[in-house]
Amino acid sequence: MLKMISKPAVKLVERYLPDPYIFVLLLTLIASVAAIAIERQTPLAVLRFWGDGFWGLLTFSMQMLLVLVTGFMLASSPPVKRILQKIAATAKSPGGAIILVTLVSLAASWINWGFGLVVGALFAKELARLIRVDYRLLVASAYSGFVVWHGGLAGSIPLTIATEGHFSADQIGVIGTGSTIFALFNLGIVVCLFIAIPLVNRMMLPDEKDSVYVDPSVLNDEPEPVGRLTRPAERLENSMTLALLVGVPGLLFLLDHFLLRGGGLNLNVVNFLFLFLAIVLHRTPRNLLNSLNEAIKGGAGIVIQFPFYAGIMAIMVQSGLAESMSEWLVSFATATTLPFWSFISAGIVNLFVPSGGGQWAVQAPVMLPAAEALGADIPRVAMAVAWGDAWTNLLQPFWALPVLAIAGLKAKDIMGFCLIQLFITGIIISVGLLWF
Repeated sequence: MLKMISKPAVKLVERYLPDPYIFVLLLTLIASVAAIAIERQTPLAVLRFWGDGFWGLLTFSMQMLLVLVTGFMLASSPPVKRILQKIAATAKSPGGAIILVTLVSLAASWINWGFGLVVGALFAKELARLIRVDYRLLVASAYSGFVVWHGGLAGSIPLTIATEGHFSADQIGVIGTGSTIFALFNLGIVVCLFIAIPLVNRMMLPDEKDSVYVDPSVLNDEPEPVGRLTRPAERLENSMTLALLVGVPGLLFLLDHFLLRGGGLNLNVVNFLFLFLAIVLHRTPRNLLNSLNEAIKGGAGIVIQFPFYAGIMAIMVQSGLAESMSEWLVSFATATTLPFWSFISAGIVNLFVPSGGGQWAVQAPVMLPAAEALGADIPRVAMAVAWGDAWTNLLQPFWALPVLAIAGLKAKDIMGFCLIQLFITGIIISVGLLWF
């Protein structure tokens, strides 16, 4: 059944979904026109919102580029590649490969979203080396696991409201993760998704005549062999001692961060961990640089597109468009249905503001007073916004850029499969928010 449904969906998306760069240009125009037409902003005001906010995600853009680069370098190191190869070898069939890559991506994304994006994509490539399976669905399965990130350990909204002094603390106080990430309703949603997403991906596996297999050149990322070392500079580039003298202190810093200072995971810590593990595991600076040269090729989309999303976010927030959209959707909610409408509104806003923390800053001033007025469960409403932010990433190619860069595919290749997952996961999350 799903195989039959997914086939026209894939063809539809392949035909009509533009490159992510075109997508972000269209979103820019849509947000601008909506701000003028709905919020009665002047064209000059919208132009200023956009231009002033255009560089607002520079730090985040660099972090995302480093997620791609450091994750690729770590996963391409010989020890990690051997581990991935051993896990991949447990899959004995195309269907088994689809289920396995989905489960690995789900688990990694629940721990940390950046980790999940990179591990899922690289594991998909490893499976493609061993098993003849539709490569589009394999990579789509790796990306589909990303949908659980905001209900997991690195969810930015639940971690924000669990932090002393957060911007809504005067209104709702500090809400611990026991009421959000580890609440029964949230864990129920996560468990259901861990069951449903792999099965749905498996059921979408095309027949052999309809399958598209990987281009072997995409999988060729072996470093060039090292020749005879004749210059002192070459000896330094291939020095294990130099790599260890820098790499080991980096890992000791992380031990201090986690064990002695009780620090947690965030994007900078994940990138630091990936980088210094890669330095040590590649054994020489030259091996690391060879891996870096391969990794950086896929970063162009991140570099050019993220500033446009920063501009869109500025238009949505400063014009009041995101707030108006959220207010309209919750205007007909009850205490019981408010989490559902919060989820839907967050999913729509996420198409224009693809940042969990940024989205909460926009929607919290609308959702929290509505929850208090209706007597709704505030932690559930907050998690509804978190799930909405994660859910429409299955449609929004913004977060797929690192995965696509590693896998060597385009957004249109995987989004047809993700579209099916969008509808199914949307039903599961909605039911969980309303009745779990």
